[in-house]
Amino acid sequence: MSTTVAHFDRLLEPIADCFTPDVAGRIAALKADATMQAQLDEMAAKANEGTLTEAEREDYLADVEAIDMVAVLQAKARSVLKRSRGAS
Repeated sequence: MSTTVAHFDRLLEPIADCFTPDVAGRIAALKADATMQAQLDEMAAKANEGTLTEAEREDYLADVEAIDMVAVLQAKARSVLKRSRGAS
């Protein structure tokens, strides 16, 4: 686990403790809309090609950090869902 993801995991634990199964299901199902996904794909391609401007690089890094945070929340949400299914 990367340091950033581990940090997000620890930071978000109190939030995840508040998830109901309904909220957890909604968070687990989150996806970028088509426009956002296209922008992310374009930025990723430019990053791989080394053609991002400095401003684009800053935006892309912020997006990657946000995606990491959402991924941690989704993992926590799936854990809540798994526990709630086991309890029924």
